[in-house]
Amino acid sequence: MSTPRRPLIAGNWKMNGLRADGRILASSLSDLMKDETDAVFDLAVCPPFTLIAAVGDALAGSAISLGAQDCHPVEKGAHTGDVSAAMLADLGCDFVIVGHSERRTNHQETDTAVQARAAAVQAQGMAAIICIGETEEQGDGAKTLDVIKSQPAGSVPVPSAAVNTVIAYEPIWAIGTGRTPSTNEVQEVHALIRAELTAALGAEEAVGVRVLYGGSMKPENARDLLALEDVDGGLIGGASLTAEDFWAIAQSCV
Repeated sequence: MSTPRRPLIAGNWKMNGLRADGRILASSLSDLMKDETDAVFDLAVCPPFTLIAAVGDALAGSAISLGAQDCHPVEKGAHTGDVSAAMLADLGCDFVIVGHSERRTNHQETDTAVQARAAAVQAQGMAAIICIGETEEQGDGAKTLDVIKSQPAGSVPVPSAAVNTVIAYEPIWAIGTGRTPSTNEVQEVHALIRAELTAALGAEEAVGVRVLYGGSMKPENARDLLALEDVDGGLIGGASLTAEDFWAIAQSCV
């Protein structure tokens, strides 16, 4: 991992948890973080919309950042059922995930739609965690690098800065399956993402953008993945739902 970039371990709780569950998990993580007197990583949790306020209260006074899982690109208006970036900022969010593969697949979100969401997040002073990655069909067809070359250009707003942009590479076929690419494959893709960011944003900004790995990172493989030069943390799904596993992944940064 490159030294200028502080690792970020971000938990994506997806559609899991009721208020009591969220409070317990957030409080457990908060207690663990308070005992970490000299943390070398950043920690963030992204609960469902219904839990953001309760989780934010439970995290108050800790060094753990609060995030959300999506937003609408428009600030307000007749968009029934949607939540704007301004609303999330008002709740105290620091991060918003945009373009997760489940959103791209289940809601047909395109690169253009993801870019608009990311721009809305950045405009509200938060950082967008922009997800990119190939499907199993694309991976099996050796099209991974072609996909990775095109998605950053289509999904990342220009201009963007290291302070308001995080990229999460998630090979879609690895999410929730327990399967992961080899460490060599992960490093190759992350290095390509860095090169594409350099072309789009310039070397000065691109070198500071954190590129997370987001395909079935767990305590058993986190240390090997986080040791790679261009892996700057993880976007964690299932393993973020238990404090013990999520904390073990964070400790792999040490």
